[in-house]
Amino acid sequence: MTAPWPEVLVPYAYLARAALAGLFGGGLCAVAGVYIVTMRLSFLGVCLSHGAFAGALFGLLAGIHPVPGAIAFSLLTAAGVGPLADRGEVGPDTAIGILFSLMMGLAFLFLGLLPAHREEALGLLWGNILTVSGAEVAMLAGTTLGMLAVIILFFKEIQSVACHRDVARATGVPDTVVFYGILCLLGVVMSVTLPSIGGLLVFSLVINPAAAALQWCRRFRTTLLVAAILGVGCCWAGLAISWWFSLPAGATIVLVSTVVFAVSLVLSPRRRNTRWTVPAT
Repeated sequence: MTAPWPEVLVPYAYLARAALAGLFGGGLCAVAGVYIVTMRLSFLGVCLSHGAFAGALFGLLAGIHPVPGAIAFSLLTAAGVGPLADRGEVGPDTAIGILFSLMMGLAFLFLGLLPAHREEALGLLWGNILTVSGAEVAMLAGTTLGMLAVIILFFKEIQSVACHRDVARATGVPDTVVFYGILCLLGVVMSVTLPSIGGLLVFSLVINPAAAALQWCRRFRTTLLVAAILGVGCCWAGLAISWWFSLPAGATIVLVSTVVFAVSLVLSPRRRNTRWTVPAT
């Protein structure tokens, strides 16, 4: 007698969790990437992802769950970029580079001090979307809903600061508060996607779908939607390829996102229309 269909599907529950993680994580990273690319702070994604990785290692060292530590360190990194760039005599790229080197040093320090959990630490470095738990999927879903709520409530303010910060300041938008808020939101996104995508690979999933969407879209709202679709699509396509050919899931997802960007760059209307402009409202 064959087993009822729910019991038959139980061995594939990990694939369902991975697909949901790709849905929420891919959309989160891609939408966050639109803001990073629009503000021309792509290196910020690298800095925040390594800050989250350092915080996750600190969490393991302190005997707590790695995600709260990742969020704390990424928020500290995000909060540090703003003052260094706004009040110090350095540019944003220099400020990000300083914090990046600090977080890299802390990450290697914590990794060297870990008496155990080395395998779990390496998992956070490379990520494994196929082993995400139900709790991690729920955390991704909650973060997605929270990010959507923030974007809907403060869409005009966030967009104005991301696209034209000086103009936003001139029109009375509290650009410093909004800018720091964007950085903190990006830090949370990097942290919650760390277990599934990994500290080294999440940057690519943040940048590639967003950069691909910007090759096709004129309007900012459309860019956000297309980037989210591409991010989810890259995750699902990478999962399917990795499952079929027994390849590492995280690396496959990143390679798929790179191919998507390359194809978008080749076929982009920008190459055929010299009047193509930055996406507007």
